[in-house]
Amino acid sequence: MKIVLEHLTKRFPNRNKKIKDEVIAVNDFNFTIPDGKLIGLLGPSGCGKSTALNLICGLEKPTEGKIYFGDLDVTGLAPEKRGVGLVFQNYALYPHLNVRENIRFPLENLRGDKKLTKEQMEEKVLEAAKLVQIDGLLDRKPNEMSGGQQQRVAIARALVKRPQVLLLDEPLSNLDARLRLQTREELKRIQQETGITTVFVTHDQEEAMSISDTIVVMKDGVLQQMGRPQEIYDEPINLFVAKFLGTPQINVFEGKISGEKVFIDDKAVMDAKGATDGEVYVAIRPEGFVVDENGPLTCSFINREVMGRDTSVVAHHERFLGETIRAIIPSEEVIEPKEGRVSFSLKPAKVRLFDRNTEERIRVQV
Repeated sequence: MKIVLEHLTKRFPNRNKKIKDEVIAVNDFNFTIPDGKLIGLLGPSGCGKSTALNLICGLEKPTEGKIYFGDLDVTGLAPEKRGVGLVFQNYALYPHLNVRENIRFPLENLRGDKKLTKEQMEEKVLEAAKLVQIDGLLDRKPNEMSGGQQQRVAIARALVKRPQVLLLDEPLSNLDARLRLQTREELKRIQQETGITTVFVTHDQEEAMSISDTIVVMKDGVLQQMGRPQEIYDEPINLFVAKFLGTPQINVFEGKISGEKVFIDDKAVMDAKGATDGEVYVAIRPEGFVVDENGPLTCSFINREVMGRDTSVVAHHERFLGETIRAIIPSEEVIEPKEGRVSFSLKPAKVRLFDRNTEERIRVQV
């Protein structure tokens, strides 16, 4: 099911009654979610991603704008008539019901020509349980299961009616690191097997990038950038997107462009053909550093962190915006700081420039 959001806006009254201005949670949202794709809604806490999800499912009504499922305008349609499945952060399972009964619950509320016999319900319950690989746990109560198993029950319950759209609101945030990895792989498998259009809300950029066909990056209710995960990582349109995606975070320096060269302090670190002179932010991905004793970027060496395949060189520079630079280099490279300093040359393909005033991307030939 294709989902289209047209100029979607949601305003809430300010909780501080002394302030008349409304809070804009979602601001003029426009994008299309293709049929059968998994979309990651990504952004920091309070950016409006959960509100956007609630607007899609009908739990919130938009202040302005339209929502379409396919060619059908569902803006004023009740949630139960939209054909959506919901999975929340807290699972919301009924503690007094076993797994079979929790999964079956949505089917028991069907009426009219959609009403099912007990045999049909049992068949659908078993099908959903097998899909999430909990068909051997149907007689257990939620308190007899791990967090990962409970999350699978919640997903099965959302899928049992074969919804047109599956909406997931931070579904993995209560799981430990190992379970998160395992469960997100399962989510991707389930989505691919069912072909259900899925919207996945998270603040974890690694999570979003690993399973999404497309990610939508939000800030303060505004869509910043939408595209394939690798495309947004490689080609961020502004400094916020560049800093939000990537672990470790991109390293940002104060610099300038002069004579078609990029300078950090008085050292030219790379070419910038066709660029206008001016002050810029120089953003370098951790993998964009090359240890080079003759390199133009000399930093104060702090320490090194061995990570097996790679080594993280931790350093500092006066023009760096933040506490510590993290440069990721292959573990076989030898690092020999001289007088407490380490020098780097840069991989131009891993450097991005942003206007110091607008924080918008400056594109240059390197």
